[in-house]
Amino acid sequence: MKQHLHEVVENALRAMREDGELALEELPGIVVERTRDPRHGDFATPVALRLAKALGRKPRDLAERLAARLSGAAQLERVEVAGPGFVNFHLSAAALQDVVSQVSAEGEAFGRSDQGGGRRVQVEFVSSNPTGPLHVGHGRNAAFGAVLANLLDAVGFDVQREYYVNDIGRQMDTLALSVWLRYLELECSDTPVAVAFPARGYQGGYLREIAEALEAEHGDRFAESTPFQGVTPPPGRDAAGEEHYLDALIAWAKEVLSADRYQELFDYVRDAMVAEMKRDLEEFGIVFDRWYSEGEMKASGAVERAIDVLERRGHVYEAEGARWFRATDFGDEKDRVVVRENGESTYFASDIAYHREKFERGFEHVIDVWGADHHGYVPRLKGALAALGCDPGSFEVTVLQFVNLFRGGRRVQMSTRAGEFVTLRELREETGRDAARFFYVMRKGDQHLDFDLDLARSRTSENPVYYIQYAHARICSVLRQARARGHALPGEAPPHLDRLSEGGELALMRCLSRYPEIVESAAAAREPHRMAFYLRELATEFHTYYNAHVVLGDDSELRSARLALSGAVRQVLANGLSLLGVDAPESM
Repeated sequence: MKQHLHEVVENALRAMREDGELALEELPGIVVERTRDPRHGDFATPVALRLAKALGRKPRDLAERLAARLSGAAQLERVEVAGPGFVNFHLSAAALQDVVSQVSAEGEAFGRSDQGGGRRVQVEFVSSNPTGPLHVGHGRNAAFGAVLANLLDAVGFDVQREYYVNDIGRQMDTLALSVWLRYLELECSDTPVAVAFPARGYQGGYLREIAEALEAEHGDRFAESTPFQGVTPPPGRDAAGEEHYLDALIAWAKEVLSADRYQELFDYVRDAMVAEMKRDLEEFGIVFDRWYSEGEMKASGAVERAIDVLERRGHVYEAEGARWFRATDFGDEKDRVVVRENGESTYFASDIAYHREKFERGFEHVIDVWGADHHGYVPRLKGALAALGCDPGSFEVTVLQFVNLFRGGRRVQMSTRAGEFVTLRELREETGRDAARFFYVMRKGDQHLDFDLDLARSRTSENPVYYIQYAHARICSVLRQARARGHALPGEAPPHLDRLSEGGELALMRCLSRYPEIVESAAAAREPHRMAFYLRELATEFHTYYNAHVVLGDDSELRSARLALSGAVRQVLANGLSLLGVDAPESM
């Protein structure tokens, strides 16, 4: 509808120019937007204000002339001039009724568009280090990224969903060591290796589960009776000492197991963690097109190639035995190391290479979904891409704020390393997938999210996802009753829609007409919460309408029209819930 009005206004302005009313070579940009107050109509345009500035004329006079041209246009009940020069459009009942026909004809395709033109876009999200189970904090990133990808797909982009696996480095060595020490407790229980478990190692029951699986599959292959003769655990809470002790244990593990056995252990632990992550995400309704390994990328030489390009362009220099990227030339507060003194490339260097490789794969736009603790990293990486010759404007980061989980009115404390957290799996099992997916996208990404477990579990109108799903199930029940009574259900071209003229029906159809705009705006603004808000509004409009009107009445024409309207609401609810990854149940 907005596009139709845009064309109507443009045609009217062209006619005014041809008739000599507008002395302009080029028309100004035309903006048509929904009004905030329904008393001011359905849509409005400020184009007269822009014209007045260019022509040196009174905006209200121009608005009145434009309104006169638009009077009687198809699908408009009336056109009004408001304020200093806004032109407001009131849609006709016939225009609103046409929306019901459109939904009925297009079905699942209603709201989808080709706005993206098939351009290739990559959305990378979650990408949690595989050092522990996914927890409730990761759940927000997962739900947000998945819905954003769905929205971009719905408006015509060719979307790839990717998970970047940080599967190398000290954190992964720490994980492998932690599992190995738990394995030794099992395998060497008769003659245990006297090693105190490091305070900086990973904790949690999931380590024992992997250790038990390792023992069951490989027996004593990784058993080792060689005593550890390195540094002793530091007394108290000496952080530096704990890190030194951890490094000594990792070095010991690599030495006594030998390179081949250690790598086999490392790969086993990594693969076990990644498999669990995949399982959790798939059960959460999220499937990635690609799981991209940092280790494989580094082994391919991509990191060295990216650094070489930066160096050839004059953006890398050597100092203090290391190689530095001139990040300050691109607005960073200081230059950044890309290769350490020991010759090892940094995490930042891997990120540079990874994002360069994304564009080499042909993606025209790249979107990363990150947690709030990475906010300061954004300009640094954009600067590196600019230094490589990539367009930093084609790289976009959406930063999500933290999740606070509440149970019984009290906040649940979490610590991944200490093994004290609520996993995504536990959350899903407690609230159900639908509630979890919906609650995660109820708030704008840049706002902290307070996730109320008690509300998510409730089956009342206070729970928004239950309220929306109940509206869908309620309509399905009405349609079943209609069939049972032998009433014909409207098809793709429902008749008698002109009977839909009461206030509640017009309000419901107005709400339906906004759905395509919600899809487009939510995708463009990277704000999935807009869809969640809209669906609750549509459900409210339907519940209000249903409670005040009889759908299956004796008047066959009115009954047919109201069944068509109800069916259109059901379809839009289903379409929107599908984008959120939430089921649309037919009964509850």
